[in-house]
Amino acid sequence: MGWSLAADLVMLAHFAFAAFASLGGLMVLLKPRLAWLHLPVLIYAIGIELVGWICPLTPLEWNLRARAGEAGFEGGFLERYLDPILYPADWDRLHIWLGILLLLFNLAVYSGVWIRHVRRPGSGMPTEPGGPPPA
Repeated sequence: MGWSLAADLVMLAHFAFAAFASLGGLMVLLKPRLAWLHLPVLIYAIGIELVGWICPLTPLEWNLRARAGEAGFEGGFLERYLDPILYPADWDRLHIWLGILLLLFNLAVYSGVWIRHVRRPGSGMPTEPGGPPPA
């Protein structure tokens, strides 16, 4: 039971990592200081998607499940838990598109964060497009 619980906790941590990598930029809109945590996570997640790396949490979960006497699974976290729901059979091409989508979505979010930052009073940037800079 202990190994199985540990494997489940790793799986939950893996899901939290994937969720934070995907949607953490929205949290940065509310708390800009989270960017220091989110950006490295985002870069690593994009690397996993585009380069085809395996997240270290995947083999850790495999090992824990094997120790618990449970059947292991083939592939990575996304393939195991999200493929049956989200992705059709053409996973290889979609993997690349998922990485690109992750990059573009967060680029848009961080652009909004940057625009909000530079338009803040005292930033030295004009508050209105084409308007005079603050005195």
